[in-house]
Amino acid sequence: MGMKSYFSIELINKNCVPQDLMPIIHQIHLSESHKSQLLDLWNDEYPERLAYTNIEELNHYIHGLANCEHYLIIENNLVRAWAFKFTRDGERWFAIILSSSLHGKGLGSRLLSKLKEDESELNGWVIDHDHDFKRNGEPYPSPIEFYTKNDFKTLPSQRLESKNLSAVRIKWTLS
Repeated sequence: MGMKSYFSIELINKNCVPQDLMPIIHQIHLSESHKSQLLDLWNDEYPERLAYTNIEELNHYIHGLANCEHYLIIENNLVRAWAFKFTRDGERWFAIILSSSLHGKGLGSRLLSKLKEDESELNGWVIDHDHDFKRNGEPYPSPIEFYTKNDFKTLPSQRLESKNLSAVRIKWTLS
C-alpha cells in the first residue's frame, strides 16, 4: 500500500513579484511623485554627507544632467531602485541607487545591463572605503566589488576628493 504526499504552495502576498520579473521602467522625465520617493531613496541609501535637504536640491541636480535617462524599479507603488545615465564632458556617466533590502538579488546587475544597452562605455564615481555612514547610522558599504564583478575597471589615478565625497572613478567599456 503506497502513501500519497500532497504539497501546496501559498502566496503570502499576492502583490509580490519575484525580483527577476520586476520590470525596469525607462523614463526621460520623472513625475513629482517619483522625485519625492527618489529623494527618500537617495537619503536612505547614500552616505549622509551626500543627502539632499529638500526636493528642490534634488531637482537642481537632475536638471543639471545632460541627455539623462532614468530607469526605475517599482514595487507596490514605491520606487525601490533608480539608475540613470547622462552625458558629462562628452562621456557617458551613470549612477545607481538600490534599496538595501534588494541587495544581493540580481537587480543591481539587471539595472547595469540595462544602462549598458546602446552604450560603448560608462563612467562612474564609486566610494571605495567603508568610512561613511548612512542617515540611519548604519555603515555605508562600498559597492566597488559589485562593479568589478560587473566588468567595470577601477581607475585609481582618477579620484574625486571633496568635503562630502571620496571616490574612485570606474569605467566599463564594451568589449
